[in-house]
Amino acid sequence: MTEVVAALIWDGDRFLICQRPAHKARGLLWEFVGGKVEPGETKAQALIRECREELAVTVTPGPVFMEVTHVYPDLTVHLTLFDAAIAAGTPQLLEHHDLRWIPVEEIDNYTFCPADEEILARLKQRNRLHDV
Repeated sequence: MTEVVAALIWDGDRFLICQRPAHKARGLLWEFVGGKVEPGETKAQALIRECREELAVTVTPGPVFMEVTHVYPDLTVHLTLFDAAIAAGTPQLLEHHDLRWIPVEEIDNYTFCPADEEILARLKQRNRLHDV
């Protein structure tokens, strides 16, 4: 099983999504910024490193939003999604094909990696509860 971390970064009522490069597995699907936890790293350290490598930003990891295990044909991932805030920098396209800030209402306009579906469903449910 591959340990993966990702960041749920908010800017007001919009959150950051990134489009995977075309040449990678699950190319051009949308995802949360993040990546694999390296040996000897904590999950928080991995999140900080991945955000620096992929977006040139420094993030402050907050609490875990949720954890998901997903089986792809080529690997099984255990994804830990942290609430996170950008402490320094402006997101840049260092690795991804594109990035967007979207409100929860626009989730269905994008095709996400299958591992993110359960997370997106929770975001939509939480958003509906806030609208009540």
